[in-house]
Amino acid sequence: MPANKRVVILGGGIGGLEVATSLRHKRNVSVTLVDQNPVHIWKPALHEFAAGTIEHSGNLFSFIELSKRFGFDFIQSTPEAVERDKRQVRLANGQSIPYDYLIAALGARANDFGTRGAEEYCLFLNTLHDADTLHARFRDGLLNAKKTGKPLQFSIVGGGATGIQLAAELCQAVDSTPGLGVEARHSLLRPTLIEAMDRLIPAFPTSVSEEAKAELEKLGFDVITNDVVTQVDGDAIHLKSGRIIPSTLSIWAAGVKASQATSLFEGLELGRSGQLMVTPMLRATKDPSIFAIGDCARMEKDPVAPTAQAARQQGRYLGRIALPYLLTGRTPPSFSYQDRGAVVALGNYNAWGMWPSKKGFGGHGVGAYFARFIHEGLFRQHQYGLVGICKTLRVTLNEHFYHHADLVAPGTPSSR
Repeated sequence: MPANKRVVILGGGIGGLEVATSLRHKRNVSVTLVDQNPVHIWKPALHEFAAGTIEHSGNLFSFIELSKRFGFDFIQSTPEAVERDKRQVRLANGQSIPYDYLIAALGARANDFGTRGAEEYCLFLNTLHDADTLHARFRDGLLNAKKTGKPLQFSIVGGGATGIQLAAELCQAVDSTPGLGVEARHSLLRPTLIEAMDRLIPAFPTSVSEEAKAELEKLGFDVITNDVVTQVDGDAIHLKSGRIIPSTLSIWAAGVKASQATSLFEGLELGRSGQLMVTPMLRATKDPSIFAIGDCARMEKDPVAPTAQAARQQGRYLGRIALPYLLTGRTPPSFSYQDRGAVVALGNYNAWGMWPSKKGFGGHGVGAYFARFIHEGLFRQHQYGLVGICKTLRVTLNEHFYHHADLVAPGTPSSR
């Protein structure tokens, strides 16, 4: 009987977990997933965790429980070195894991482009810990504003999907918190959103960008476009135009670069943002035993955007096509990305979608409702695949009918 091939996956995000679960019923293969966190998170929902508009309970997925359900081994640790000559990964906990095939699914982080003061004074939104930190800082700043009567001046750098969705979710959190509400939001917040390009969410049609800008302005945001942040201080953001924006809470949601962990792959070809360069079969260009998917990978030809749908398709391709082919001695077909469009939701205020043809929809009426339905449905579909229909329905109903944001008013205990 042939020995099991050892597949090691570094990173349990959307793409990495898709590989692990897709290999569930494959014979003669052992799968080990390594992640520094004990739980899997749907990363496109980080802005909702940061605002408190969805709960931790039911929306975080234990890797240990998932490993039991889908038949893979889980190790909570971080990689310290990839020893390609020995085909093994050395972990921070002292373990060394041998592999036949190594999958890098290490994700990405925001790119501050070396902006002076950004790393020191800005909050980022790369991990659940970041989201919890942002939540606490925003809550404390808001409650201090209510206590002192001095509005919280906060800024979000980046007018892509993450930036504008975070902006709206923070507003929704204030609106739905007992003791606060819409009037309190207008009196307690002085928010600014800054985008370097000439319009928000530039991947969407111009009409959607304009409608999203108008919606944010209606919520009270000063939306600045076509201006670049040159410096961040503890109490202000400096722009290339010379404007100085007062800001005691600054959030950086601009740019994307690969996880620092890609630097562990010594001798492999990296892209300009640190991604591992891969072939059409998602193999590293200089080592056929290593694959890379999601935000930490860049294809030589026809690169795809760093999105959840791309990571999921790549993970599914590896788990259902490429690795099964290789395990049976066959050459797999190339990965083919299928653009299924995109959606962006400004909380419960408005939402838009974009078909694969790049035509937009939503913004009002049934179209906005449909876009918002798709936006949540993508997460619930992912959740259903991990924990089943019963738990998914229970959590969804709880979110819609029983949960409200926990930006607590003074004198009430925090539920977080």
